[in-house]
Amino acid sequence: MKPLRCAVCIKPVPDPTRWSKLRLDPETLLLCRDEVPAVINPLDRNAIELARGLGGSVSVLTMAAPDAEEHLREALAMGCDQAFLLTDKAFAGADTLATAKVLAAALRKLGELDLILCGGYSLDGSTAQVGPQVAELLGLPDLPHVFKLEFKGSGLRCHCRTDSGHAIVEAELPALVTLDKGANQPRLASMIGIREASSKKLTVWSAKDLGLDPSQTGLRGSPTRMLGITIPDLKRKGDVLQGSPAQAAVELVTRLRKEKVLP
Repeated sequence: MKPLRCAVCIKPVPDPTRWSKLRLDPETLLLCRDEVPAVINPLDRNAIELARGLGGSVSVLTMAAPDAEEHLREALAMGCDQAFLLTDKAFAGADTLATAKVLAAALRKLGELDLILCGGYSLDGSTAQVGPQVAELLGLPDLPHVFKLEFKGSGLRCHCRTDSGHAIVEAELPALVTLDKGANQPRLASMIGIREASSKKLTVWSAKDLGLDPSQTGLRGSPTRMLGITIPDLKRKGDVLQGSPAQAAVELVTRLRKEKVLP
């Protein structure tokens, strides 16, 4: 098999050790991300680790604010070959679909790719939608929640987590794979890698560079909106039923019928 040409999509997310300091903007109801340091989304690290072990070239890209350069440089230090920062004020406030449109446009601009890798979900959203949406926009097979991947002929065989266990899915290349927990153990960047990453060129693309209409990106181009948020009442009232098990069962059914939980 010829060397693979891979791309990895990563996302900076608020450092989970400081989530207690996160707050929402009262106007947009979006996270105030600039108030908590960001890290590379953990499952995206699994994607980088897998890509760098395949022996081909690896491009890493992210749609984020300009300060995400440090995360791309970290990915370069982990073994990626080139990095692309997709940043534009027009991208701010994007939902999953608007994000997927920007990523898909950048991946098209990269040219022919054999394999696109993403984390299965991000810690700050956990929708697991962006990877499959990118695959749909690019017309590629989507192999979701993969924890084991192997090559079979000119295609892939992936073990994917499902609600009831796991499934084995096969697809021809090119394809998009999203990784789940346990896919591998990401390695830390070496000192040599960090030094080399500091001198590598980082490419920045805006909406204009990607041929995107700014009105179709970011908050303006997002079909979903956060209309409100409430904190659920977590108070619970406990009550101990007295008597024998049979008496307690009768009392429980009586109360449930009174509350119209049971007919």
